[in-house]
Amino acid sequence: MDSQKQKQIVEALILASPEPVSAVKLAQIVPRLKPAAARKLALELGKEYDEQDRAFEVWEVAGGFQIRTRAEYSGYLRQLQAERPLRLSRAALETLSVIAYKQPVTRAEIEQVRGVEAGPVVRSLLDRKLVRIAGHREVPGRPMLYGTTKRFLEVFGLVRLEDLPTLRDIEELMPGDRGDDDEAPLTLLADAAEDGPDEDVPELGLGVEGEAEAAPESPSELH
Repeated sequence: MDSQKQKQIVEALILASPEPVSAVKLAQIVPRLKPAAARKLALELGKEYDEQDRAFEVWEVAGGFQIRTRAEYSGYLRQLQAERPLRLSRAALETLSVIAYKQPVTRAEIEQVRGVEAGPVVRSLLDRKLVRIAGHREVPGRPMLYGTTKRFLEVFGLVRLEDLPTLRDIEELMPGDRGDDDEAPLTLLADAAEDGPDEDVPELGLGVEGEAEAAPESPSELH
């Protein structure tokens, strides 16, 4: 099987998968293809789409590859849906930021950072599969620990957790004297999404609306 045929199979697999496909998985399916070569073919596809000015692109995200429609077409794609997808609330984004940067973290630790009760928002994030239960803290009462999921990486366009912006990155994006505020990174996701994910988060899949889902902002989520 020649390289072009392998690339076509890789393209079909990435296109058909509802979630990012890893290079290892591609290599397991495509005959005589190693993971390193699979990654190279996926990146070549992305380069070809860019050169051809296609309406979609290849993203390396959440440990795999995914074909997404370009963000500039999100307004048109939303017209395919009967209802506009709801956004994650500011409270949900702030809570998600705390979990992302401090994980594994207990609910009490989340509430200490945010200064408000976090139970309903954490449950909402669990329902959306952006957050998972990551075990228990070995202290009296054994409180549950929370961490982010692969879906979190997918939604925010990250290959791995290490790709989360650092305090230095945030200082460059948000100039000004932040002093010794080591909690500054915790506000990044919320600040970056101030205008909502509609314009900034690429659509997931060909012709499929991006992950901008969230439950309506109920009173329990307004804290």
